[in-house]
Amino acid sequence: MSDDESAYSDAERKKKGDEGANFLKSRQQMKMSELDEQLAEYIAEWRKQRAKEEDELRRLKDKQAKRKVLRAEEEKKLTEQKKAEEERKMREDSERKHREQEEKRKRLEEAEKKRQAMMKGSSEGGKDGGVKKFSKGGGDKLSNIQAAKGELGKTREQLAEEKKIALSIRVKPINVDGIGSDQLRHKADEMWNLIIKLETEKYDMEERMKRQDYDLKELKERQKQQLRQKALKRGLEAEALTGKHPPKIQTASKFERRTDRRTYDDKKKLFEGGLENLQKDEKEKYWKSRFSDFSNRHKTKLPKWFGERPGKKAGDPESPEAEEVEEDLEPPPPPEPEYEEEEEEEEEEEEEEEEEEEEEEEEEEE
Repeated sequence: MSDDESAYSDAERKKKGDEGANFLKSRQQMKMSELDEQLAEYIAEWRKQRAKEEDELRRLKDKQAKRKVLRAEEEKKLTEQKKAEEERKMREDSERKHREQEEKRKRLEEAEKKRQAMMKGSSEGGKDGGVKKFSKGGGDKLSNIQAAKGELGKTREQLAEEKKIALSIRVKPINVDGIGSDQLRHKADEMWNLIIKLETEKYDMEERMKRQDYDLKELKERQKQQLRQKALKRGLEAEALTGKHPPKIQTASKFERRTDRRTYDDKKKLFEGGLENLQKDEKEKYWKSRFSDFSNRHKTKLPKWFGERPGKKAGDPESPEAEEVEEDLEPPPPPEPEYEEEEEEEEEEEEEEEEEEEEEEEEEEE
């Protein structure tokens, strides 16, 4: 390659390098300009958003201040309304008491008039030979009791129907046809005040119910403590009287085995009709003793009789004297066991056992 060609190639290479550098530089300048534009747009958008947020915050602060003032006015109105409601209730209570006193006075006057009329009628009846009768109207108490029983005997469907009827009478429909905006606003304010009043009454009733529930729990706890003390005094477990079921009845005490010598089978027979068997045995013993007394009684001798005895049977002696001789010749009957002495001994033993039991019980109580 000659010198001219090499110089040409170097110039071309240099020219191409300058063109590439210029291209890169122009491209970088374009990118920088685009970034500057985007940054400017972002800053402008951020400023707009910031101004919008400041306006919104200012508006919310103004609204909060207005609400605060409105709330203070509403609280003032509510306090005034509550005060007026309390005054109205006090006035109604005083009127009711006055009305009850008037009714009581009227009833007393009517009763006095009836009494005077009755006395007058009785005096006139005494003169005329008859007495005038007066009937008292005592059906109010009976009617109240019957009404209360009727209320308790109503089903759930009947109560729901009565509630629906009462609500339909109490909550009347609102007719808004042909009403202007001012009247509608006034009606809405009235409804709002009514809602506030009902909510306050509901809150008061809920708080009252909470207090009553707390009082009931406290009373139940007191009752439980009293029952525990009562059970401990009786010698039972602490939770014996606080459960759903009453405590078991002890048929035999643990101290009875000192005085009661009966076996388990004997005690079991008492609960299986043993008392009837004992009564039956006692009756049999009693009638045996009566029969033995009757059979061992002193027999009266027949008087002397001349001639043939009336009602004589074949094989009988001719006279009572012969019968007496035969009786004397007969050997005496063997002595029967003395039941009465055994009964007396058993009774004495039972009395001694009862006295021992009473002495042991007195010692335990001391």
